[in-house]
Amino acid sequence: MNISENSRVWIYQSDRPFTKEEEQAIKKILNDFTTEWQAHGHALAALAEIYHHQFIVLSVDEQIAGATGCSIDKSVHLMKELETKFNINLFDRFRMAYKSGEDIINCSREEFEDRIKKGIVDGQTLVFNNLISRRKELETSWNIPLADSWHAKVFSF
Repeated sequence: MNISENSRVWIYQSDRPFTKEEEQAIKKILNDFTTEWQAHGHALAALAEIYHHQFIVLSVDEQIAGATGCSIDKSVHLMKELETKFNINLFDRFRMAYKSGEDIINCSREEFEDRIKKGIVDGQTLVFNNLISRRKELETSWNIPLADSWHAKVFSF
């Protein structure tokens, strides 16, 4: 599906990478959901993708039809179902993810803080900013140096 770069996005970070089998099953569930997703009886132009085997990105082109409270609640309910079915946590906002070479490191806030103190993570470390809200930001503002992210306001480095 072709979707506008101005589409609204929601990013759900898993507490661990998905196995290949899990990822295939999750993709099917997400595809079935986005195909039927509606807001007040209007079909949403929606897309669901998995990045780096641990980030679920939902996009809605609100120029076609806007997501509403009820439709957003349905997507949150789906994420809760995925958590139960696959024994994952998609709502722990205290999990940090960053790149180390080609690897994605997913750790607790405490572990992240400790890695900063030890110099493993610094201002140039690429972190994932899951607070972005537009699709175009996936390319420009999602994976950025810690010094340029909201992380810099929270963590001393």
